[in-house]
Amino acid sequence: MAVTFYWYPNCSTCKKAKKWLDDHSISYEPIHIVENPPTKGEIEELIDKSGLSAKKFFNTSGMKYRELNMKEKIKDATVSQMAEWLASDGMLIKRPIVTDGQKVTVGYKEESFNENWL
Repeated sequence: MAVTFYWYPNCSTCKKAKKWLDDHSISYEPIHIVENPPTKGEIEELIDKSGLSAKKFFNTSGMKYRELNMKEKIKDATVSQMAEWLASDGMLIKRPIVTDGQKVTVGYKEESFNENWL
């Protein structure tokens, strides 16, 4: 099973997720989330397939999130608005995002990876 792996190489969480994928011989297409962030449409699709709230796609511990005061902005924002903001700057996106086109995981938790990607 090949998956798409949106990641930021300097991110320690992404490195853990990459190691997990490698250790379990799961083939993936790595996409640098800052250099090639998903489009607004791709983000909307990821949100839809993940079953998660759009707010879960924000990197709330990132500097960009704080600099842009996203906590206040996303309170009343629509999914479309949030997807547009996320697509505009890969540093706003919680990472890594892994998808096979049907399932989507955001962030890295070993139990979630075991459940979804094994």
